Amino acid sequence: MSDGPHLELIRAAAAALNPHVVRDRLFGNVAAALVTSRGSQYLGVCIDTGSGTGFCAEHAAVAAMVTAGEYHVARIVAVWRDDSGRLYVLPPCGRCREFIRQIDDANIGTAVVLGPDRSVELRDLLPHHEWPDPME
Repeated sequence: MSDGPHLELIRAAAAALNPHVVRDRLFGNVAAALVTSRGSQYLGVCIDTGSGTGFCAEHAAVAAMVTAGEYHVARIVAVWRDDSGRLYVLPPCGRCREFIRQIDDANIGTAVVLGPDRSVELRDLLPHHEWPDPME
């Protein structure tokens, strides 16, 4: 993996990977790490349930952050490892993008990590996020 400004955060997320199979469901195969504007780091993993009540790794990391009394995400990354051991950085799904945005207005500027040396602001992944102007 090439060096870059986000490598440490990617490694923190990768260290949280802990796949576990329960019947036909896989838990912990995607992990997320985030850093707040205060410099705190929080981790989370995904939970896949058959009933649709599961959640993404980003949700778990954000929940840990909110539990600690913080709300502003400076940077966030999610990772997954395939069966051969290769690590992938995953962009957040649409539900996660909106979830992060709604936690704090400042999160629209969150740096979403897409690789060791690549990130984009959440606003670029979630265009047209503003409340619309009235028609009249």
